[in-house]
Amino acid sequence: MKSTKKQLFKRQVTLQEVGEEGQQKLQNAKVLVVGCGGLGSPIAVYLASSGVGKIHLVDFDTVDITNLHRQVFFLLEDVGKSKAAVLSEFIKKRALFTEVSFSDYPITKENVFELISEYDIIVDGTDSLPTKYLINDACVLKDKPLVYGSLYKFDGYVSIFNTLQEDGTRSSNLRDAFPKMATDIPNCEEAGTLNPIVGMIAMQQVNEVLKWILKLDKLLIRQLLVYNFLQNTQLKMKLNNTVSKEQIQHIFANETYFDASCEIRNPDWLISADTLKSKINEVEIISVIANQEVEYPFKVDENIPLSQLEKSDFIPKENKEYVFVCQKGNSSYTATKLLKEKFPEATILSLVGGITNY
Repeated sequence: MKSTKKQLFKRQVTLQEVGEEGQQKLQNAKVLVVGCGGLGSPIAVYLASSGVGKIHLVDFDTVDITNLHRQVFFLLEDVGKSKAAVLSEFIKKRALFTEVSFSDYPITKENVFELISEYDIIVDGTDSLPTKYLINDACVLKDKPLVYGSLYKFDGYVSIFNTLQEDGTRSSNLRDAFPKMATDIPNCEEAGTLNPIVGMIAMQQVNEVLKWILKLDKLLIRQLLVYNFLQNTQLKMKLNNTVSKEQIQHIFANETYFDASCEIRNPDWLISADTLKSKINEVEIISVIANQEVEYPFKVDENIPLSQLEKSDFIPKENKEYVFVCQKGNSSYTATKLLKEKFPEATILSLVGGITNY
C-alpha cells in the first residue's frame, strides 16, 4: 500500500502550530539518537513516525530478555541481535519518509565529535552517567542542542540543554544541574524500574525535540523537569548557567568518560556461566563485591572489594585458575584487567554477566 505524506501526516498537519510548513521542517530535520533501549527506542520510533527526515541511531548493545518488559519495539526473536540494527529495520517498515541509519558501537571520547557533527539536535537515551556527561560536554563544545532524559527508580528527568538564545549565548547544560558526575548512582539494570515511567520520559523527550524543530514556545530551557511516577507529581527546577564552555573544555581534555559496561572486552579474559558450572570445583572464585550480604550461588574462596584490590596482597599462584565475580560482570572485568596488566602470565577470568545471570 502506497501512502503519500499528506495521508500519513494528516492528523498533525491539521494542527495550526504544525501545518505544511511545520511538516517540512520535520522532514528537513536531522536527529541523532544515542541509545536504543527503554528511552531511545520509543524516541526514535515516534520521531520517525512524526516525519523527521533523517535519524541516526547509536547503540553497541544487543537485545537481552530482560529488556523486553520496557523496550517494547523488540520481540523475543530479537534476543541476541543488535539493538540499533533491529530498531533501524522496524523504523524502515513504518516510516516511509525517514532515512534511518545506525552505528552499533559505543559512543566514546574519540568518536563523539564525528557522530554529532552533521545532526541538528542530539537526543540522549542512554543509561550511563559517564556517557551522559560525554554527550553533554561534546554538545557544549560543538554548539549542539541536547535533549536530556534519565531515570532513577520512580523518578524521571527531562530537559533541553545548550539551545541558542536570542543574544547569541547558549542555555544551561547538564553540568549546570549536576556539576560533577556522581559515582554511586546505579543504572536502571541495578536499581530497577517500571515500564510506564520509561515510556513517559521518552515521550517528554520526543515532545521537546518536536517543539524545538517546529520552533514552538515553552521548551524546557533552563529547567529540569522532575516527574515522580508513584505520586503523579512533577516539578521544574530552574537552572542557571554556572559552568562555562571554557571549563567544560578543560574537563573534556582531562576526563576519560570510561564506562566499564560499554568497554569492548577481551574474550580471552571472560568465562561464561555454563563453563564455570562445568569446572566449578577446579577454580578459585574471588568476589569483588563490597556488600558482604550478597547471596552467592557458589562457594566463594575470597572477598576483595574492588576499591581495595590494588592495595591487597593478592598474588596469583602458578597452575591455579582464578575467576573474579561481581553482581553484573563489570567490576569483575575491571579487576581482571587490572591484575592481567600486573600478572600477564596468570590465569584470571571474569564471569560474564555476573552472579545475577549465573
